[in-house]
Formats: sequence, structure tokens, C-alpha cells
Amino acid sequence: MTNLSNIDLGIVLAWIFFMMAFGVWISWTSKKETANDYFLASKSLPWWAVGGSLIAANISAEQFIGMSGSGYAVGFAIAAYELMAAVTLLIVAKFFLPVFIKKEIYTMPQFLEKRFDTRVRTGLAIFWVMLFVFVNISSVLYLGSLALEQIIGIPLLYAIIGLAIYSASFSVTGGLKAVALTDVVQVVALIFGGLVASYMVLDAVGGGVLSGLSTLVEKAPEKFDMILDRSNEKYLDLPGISILVGGMWIANLYYWGTNQYIIQRSLACKSLEEAQEGTAAAAIVKIILPLIVVIPGIAAYVLGAEISKPDQAYPWVVSNYVGVGFKGIALAALIAAIGSSVASIVNSASTIFTLDIYRPLFMKYDVERKQILSPLEHNSSQLTVKEENQLVRVGKWSALIFIIIGVILAPQLGSLGEAFQFIQEYTGFISPGILAIFILGLFWKKTSTNAAFWGVIVSLPLSMFFKFLPKFADLSGLATIGFSAMNKDGVYEIPFLDRMGLSFLLISAIIMLISIKDNKNDDPKAIYFDKSLFHTSWKFNLMSAIVILAVTSIYYFFW
Repeated sequence: MTNLSNIDLGIVLAWIFFMMAFGVWISWTSKKETANDYFLASKSLPWWAVGGSLIAANISAEQFIGMSGSGYAVGFAIAAYELMAAVTLLIVAKFFLPVFIKKEIYTMPQFLEKRFDTRVRTGLAIFWVMLFVFVNISSVLYLGSLALEQIIGIPLLYAIIGLAIYSASFSVTGGLKAVALTDVVQVVALIFGGLVASYMVLDAVGGGVLSGLSTLVEKAPEKFDMILDRSNEKYLDLPGISILVGGMWIANLYYWGTNQYIIQRSLACKSLEEAQEGTAAAAIVKIILPLIVVIPGIAAYVLGAEISKPDQAYPWVVSNYVGVGFKGIALAALIAAIGSSVASIVNSASTIFTLDIYRPLFMKYDVERKQILSPLEHNSSQLTVKEENQLVRVGKWSALIFIIIGVILAPQLGSLGEAFQFIQEYTGFISPGILAIFILGLFWKKTSTNAAFWGVIVSLPLSMFFKFLPKFADLSGLATIGFSAMNKDGVYEIPFLDRMGLSFLLISAIIMLISIKDNKNDDPKAIYFDKSLFHTSWKFNLMSAIVILAVTSIYYFFW
């Protein structure tokens, strides 16, 4: 714990008050008469707002604290999540966004109803709301508050409440536009502040950024293996070559391509071309993020940090190696990361709850109006002013309630070790099934509604089966082909990323078999599109080439 100097304290307080005032100003000046205004920013976001907001929504305490902790424990290999995400963003921009935007998809559950039926939409809408509220919001608040407690001594509960109020000041009243525009400001702060912390700890290690990185590689070469060997004690977290060809793709495609609180920004863009260019810009930023969120953890390892668990690595770096004045900037960056992520998750949870659960289940319509498929399709004959106001009001109240639930649950997460790996693993129980439904629903015309429904049903039990299989069978024989490794208790188990890959393949096979049985020809709700839909601009193509070259080079040098 380190007491802040008056200069640092002044920087942190100035940042908090500035962002809250800025967020409130946007909230009060933004048009919010309709659900389209509140939940989709009137579909007016430019490319730079999309790119900045994607990064701000993604980078949170989960990365600053959790990924730095994994950097301390595992090494640079954990950067695979950032590097593979950069490539995934390009795939989503080129192949997913054109279909979503052409079909006027505004929420992910809405797509599931358009392509399948209400059962699939409602079931996954409920799951997503529960995931956002009970896992994402609470874990981001906990990890951020833990860092503030360790760095400046704020009691955990007070820090949780303070971060919740900070996030709510613009997410509850302002809707997506307020969240996205404050994100643009906050992403500048989190990148600058993160670079400041990385520079100072690298300077302490080796007298500068390049010499510091060289010293880290020299003193801890094992921390720079991008592809872990089966003998590595962290192989279960990052299973060798599977990082490049296996379950990592499932985790990333699910997160960037079907996750409402991420993709909602792109869907609210003013055009497809701007949405794609904003997404590609975010991919370029992802390339430099390992320097901010992984290197400090490795530096803490080399410097012999006196910490009791890996997730204390980043707070230790800030407390011991970031100087007066700059410590305030680093803390402002951390607060920006936490606030933007909480605001984004809360906004998307309230969007799904309001448009995909509350509206179809609790708002009463006459028979003709019940045929409306799109949650935001509206004109004077469909939604009255009173009904529009009702949806906005429900969105605001649900956002507030979700933050309060997160505040209540966050202190209960104190038993987490490496939080980043924990969140990835347990989100992975359901993501393979969701991704299989989306990919087959988008690109395979035979996919039937019944098959998608069963894909949802078997997803969790199948993932749980692979998780607990070692209790009933000896998996040591799979170790020779890289599909199992020994855990700390001496039991062989399947790495969770490999479990995700296996689940995805099996669920996809189940969906395809049921679909073939149901449909001799194309499904009646199949999506048709021309190949010209996937044409991209020269700007997008150039940014894509930069990303692919950078990722390839990093893996080439640190293989």
C-alpha cells in the first residue's frame, strides 16, 4: 500500500470529476426520445468512436490486473489473447458485420429469433443478462477495487461503491451514446497511463524500454515462450499449438462476434464501411496492448515482487516503480478502464433485458403488432410515444439495478487466484454452443430451429462433462498427443481451451445432424446474401495487412 502524494491525488480526483461531468453533460444533451436513441445512439457513431469504444469496453481490471497477474505466473504467452483477438476482429468485421448490419440486427438475441425462434432468443437472452450481471460486472468491480485497495489503501467495499457510482453517472442516464463517447476519452487515458507504468518499470529493470525488454528476456527467457511445452506447469491454461489452431478461436470469435456489449458499438455505427474501419483500428491497438497489460507482470516477476498471489503484480508495480505525478496518471488509467467496461456491460445488459426479455414478454400488443420481429423496428403504427418512453425508462432502471447487484456480489469474489483465467474458463462453458449456433445460422442454410435449440440445451452439460471427466476416467494416455496435462493435484485433465474446441466441434456436429434430419432443402429462415456483401475498402485492407504482419512477426521471434 502506498499513500498518494497531493499531486497524484489531485490528478485522480480531477480525472474522476471531469469524466463524471463529461458523461452527465453528454447524457443531458443527447437525444433519448426513442429506444433507438437510448440503446443504439441513433445509429450515428463514427468509425473512431467505434474503435475507441471497442478497446475501452474490452480493457478493464480483468486485463490490467488479471492479465498482468497471468504475465507474472505464465509469461508473454498470455498475450495470445490480445494478439489472436486482433486477427479475430478482422474476421468479425469482414464476415459477421456485413450480415448483421444488412439484416438490421441490433441485439444478438434478436438475430436468434429472426433466424430461429423465440425459444432460442429468450433462452440465450436470459443467459447473457445473468452472465453480464453475475460474472462480468461483479468481477470487474472486484478486481478494480482490489487494485485500488492495494495501491492506495481504500477499503475494498468503499472502492467498489465508488467505482459503481462513477460508472453509473453516464451509463444509466445517457445510454449507448454517452458510454461510447466517454469511452473515446477514457481509452486515450488508459493507453497513455498504461504506457507510463510500463515505461517506468522497464526503465527500472534495464534503463529504458528496449534495454528493459532485453533484460527481461535475458533474466526470464522461460517467460517469453509463446507456445508452451507440455512440461510447462501452465500448459493447462495455454495448451501449446492449440493456441493457434484450437479453442482460442472459439473464445475470441464468441467474445468479439456474438457478445452484445462488444459488438453493439459496431451495430450502432452510421455505415458498414465505418463499422469495419473502426473495428480494424481497434485490432491495431490490440497489437500494442501486451506491452501495457502483460509486460508489467513479467517485470514484477524479474524484480522479485513480494506478493501472495499473481493478481497483485500490477498494483505492486504501480506502488513501487511509478513516480510521483505519474502514479496519478496510472491510477486514472486504471479507473478509466474499469469505468468504461462496467458502463459498457451495464448498457448492454439493460439493452438485452429491455428489448429481448421485457418487451416481448411483458409489454402487451394486439395480434397484428405481435408479428414485429425487430426489437427496434418502429413507426407510428407500432410504438407510441408512451411505449417508447416506457422502454427507455425500463432500460434506465434495469441498468441501475444491475449495478447494485454487481456491488453486492463483488466482495464475494475474494477467493479468486488468477482472475483472468477463471473468467475465461467459466465463460467457456457456454460459448462453444453459442458460437456454433451463430456460425451455422449465418453461413449454413440448412441449419434448423430445432437443431439450434438442442445446441443450446447440450452446450453446458457437454462442457461440464469434459471438465469433470478426470474424476471418472484416466486421461494420461491423451498426454502423448497433447490433449491432456497433469494438474497441481497430479491428475491428468483436458486444458480448458481444448475442451472449448472439442465442445464446439461436437455441438456443431449435433446441430448439423439434426438439421439434415429436419431439412432436405434450405431452412425456411435461412439467410441469403450475395458474395459482394463481403467487399471491404482499401483502408480496411491496409489495416488488416498491418495487423497480420505484426502478429506473424511476434510469433516468429518468440516461438
